[in-house]
Amino acid sequence: MTNPAPGWYADPFGRHEARYYNGSDWTEHVSSHGRPGMDPPGRGSHVPTVQRAPEQVRHDVQRAVQAGVATYQGGGTVFNEPILVVNQKAKFIEVSNEYAIYDQNARQIAAVREVGQSGLKKAARILTSFDQYMTHKLQIVDMHGTPLLVLTRPAKVIKSRVIVQDPAGNEVGAIVQQNMIGKIRFGLEAGGQLLGSINGENWRAWNFSIRDHTNTEIARITKTWEGLAKTMFTTADNYVVQIHRPVQGPLQALVVAAAVSVDTALKQDSRGFG
Repeated sequence: MTNPAPGWYADPFGRHEARYYNGSDWTEHVSSHGRPGMDPPGRGSHVPTVQRAPEQVRHDVQRAVQAGVATYQGGGTVFNEPILVVNQKAKFIEVSNEYAIYDQNARQIAAVREVGQSGLKKAARILTSFDQYMTHKLQIVDMHGTPLLVLTRPAKVIKSRVIVQDPAGNEVGAIVQQNMIGKIRFGLEAGGQLLGSINGENWRAWNFSIRDHTNTEIARITKTWEGLAKTMFTTADNYVVQIHRPVQGPLQALVVAAAVSVDTALKQDSRGFG
């Protein structure tokens, strides 16, 4: 952001949900889950990275991208690249969600970090499965750590809902689970209108078709595998997102949000979407 007005924004340092900007500097006033706090700014902005060889990223792209589907010239950001490779940081115990986002040439262009977690929530993730019912908040950030989008999955009972906001907290749209039985389906909504959908293509929902309001496929999410040993013993998930044509407005943000929230916000782990 360039000279934003005074107000609360997504914490650019990634330690809290929001931090107050006084018009010239970030202040020590912070907030997470509606609870105010004090934390001096600084110490750098955390940008998750994943140790992944460029040839591995390119191999994922080759396996996942549909043959015969033309791609367009990318612009170097998550909002205008035709292919995004989303790689989770491999952990034996997943306490927080962290992802790196690459372009098709294996250059990291963005990241995803979870923010605002309490000690209780971290303990729940380690010791129980109850965390899947808690609120989760994620930031999509550029390589400087500047928030681009904020994704919030409120505490759920049955179906998931992900609210997509800009860094100032303005709602862009939402990703809303539409069914509980059969192939999973989510609606992409903005301003009270259904702009498109995310459609799981099998009962485990590893692959997804993203469609616009005319039911035309505009993007595809394909899960890639790290090998049986790594899949069994770590929580890492990796996805290739192929965006067939440039999209604009709220749908653009929702497609990007869908690309990273398939695992981080909608499917917290192998326990599933319910």
